[in-house]
Amino acid sequence: MIFVTTSHKPTKEQALKAKQLAQELNLPYIPRRSFRDLLEVVGNDYCYVVESDRIVVKYREGSLFFHPSTAKVRMRNVRKGLKDHLIECLQLKGNEWILDTTFGLGAEAILMAGFLKDGKVVGLEASTPIYIVVREGLKNYRDKEDWVNDAMRRIEILNIDYRKYFANCSDDSFDIVYCDPMFENPVYESSSMNPLRPFAVYDTVTDEDIEEMLRVARKRVVLKAHAFDSLFDRIRVDRITGSRKSQVLYGVIEKK
Repeated sequence: MIFVTTSHKPTKEQALKAKQLAQELNLPYIPRRSFRDLLEVVGNDYCYVVESDRIVVKYREGSLFFHPSTAKVRMRNVRKGLKDHLIECLQLKGNEWILDTTFGLGAEAILMAGFLKDGKVVGLEASTPIYIVVREGLKNYRDKEDWVNDAMRRIEILNIDYRKYFANCSDDSFDIVYCDPMFENPVYESSSMNPLRPFAVYDTVTDEDIEEMLRVARKRVVLKAHAFDSLFDRIRVDRITGSRKSQVLYGVIEKK
């Protein structure tokens, strides 16, 4: 059963927010006092829990919630002078508009936005549970590091599949299009990714998708894949860079 509820002893604001979310998603709202064991009611489905400062998706195996995750670690490394392969691929000047076609929990979008003084990241997320959690997180999460808060203000997220979005997207709408599909060879050691897996969209990127990305991009398309995935065997790119340790690769296609 999929439904919306709140944390224990919710405020009036929390209850109202939960009811509004239930109406938005066309799901039942169940007051938390109506049951003792949340997961027993959830069964093999999931529920949205409106807490005081965030929305969490609860399911039998765990919880999905928003956090800047690896963005902060990667930014600290860049500031120490270490290389970040994604940032090098993007070649940012600071005023770019970037389309992130596979937003997920947004760690890489936050990292990218951290280098945009006057630019913006538009993120597309086809999974509704992921979208709801992240939309709320971008709106209400506050970090101790100011650059994270500034970066989140430069991000807009939409609940739509990138193929549908492209259908109404004009040529050269963005400077860069970024695509990070779910790996064919998952890295289960990635604790930040594991809660997302049950809700993620696992579509394969096709040649037709790349054509659309290039149509929409003014400068370049950047793709991400695991070293053992088939993406860069199927899709021709101008250059590939990445980490031997993590086996995460980025491929760049320059707009001709």
